[in-house]
Amino acid sequence: MERARPASEPLPSRRLTPDELPQLAQQIRVAALRMISRANAAHVGTVFSCAELLACLYGRILRVRPDQPAWPGRDRFVMSKGHGSAGLYAALALRGFFPRERLDEFSVDGGSLYGHVTHRGVPGVDVSTGALGHGLALAVGFAAGAMRQAAPWRVYALLSDGECDEGSTWEAALLAPVWKQSNLTAVIDYNKIQSLGRVDEVVPLEPFAEKWKAFGWDTREVDGHDIPGVLEALDPERWVPANRPRCIIAHTIKGKGVSFMEDALLWHYRTPKGEEYERALAELERSA
Repeated sequence: MERARPASEPLPSRRLTPDELPQLAQQIRVAALRMISRANAAHVGTVFSCAELLACLYGRILRVRPDQPAWPGRDRFVMSKGHGSAGLYAALALRGFFPRERLDEFSVDGGSLYGHVTHRGVPGVDVSTGALGHGLALAVGFAAGAMRQAAPWRVYALLSDGECDEGSTWEAALLAPVWKQSNLTAVIDYNKIQSLGRVDEVVPLEPFAEKWKAFGWDTREVDGHDIPGVLEALDPERWVPANRPRCIIAHTIKGKGVSFMEDALLWHYRTPKGEEYERALAELERSA
């Protein structure tokens, strides 16, 4: 019988089993909490809401090679919600794209891991992001390039719900079905909270799934913290073959994993420090 692996022990760089993915998600949260607190940065809530999504993508779904980050045959990933950079950097370090010690450079003077996603000198990052509403268009461009080259690699983009207020997101959403981009999957972290309020109070998105379907996307909804459900939704072999892009609306909870952060607008920008940091770390490590 395989021994239980301590939460702090590195996971192997191979493709993970579904049973190993919850641990990776918690490791992403713990690493991001430390990074954000150390740097006096923000967006811990948005990282926590997408931890399982990143774990599934980097632990099992994406065809990538951490030891060859520029491998031409790799799947391309666009972190459209670029303010969730701490989560992406943590996932990359935990999967072996660069040393974990480098996470200490997050959002500090002289550091190379910027507060919004950067590709400059960061193995595993295909494109810089942060201006919300641009990521899906970039992903459509990547997918178009793959189709022109008849390349087998796929494109995944992780969007926030708040950036679906942006007209540029919907321009890209209109174009992808016209170009029959079956190699493109958009995943929306639908945590229902954006920078200054709840989504349904700022610019309501509902009926959300129906809008994507009306635009021509093969659309499904899933609990974004249910790893088996996320894996099934992300697995292209489980989708009905169609010459159109796919949209996964992942219902998540802002601040997931820490009781006093969950579904709380405060933790979009607030920095976890002092007693709050210690409480959050204790909760995450207890549930790992």
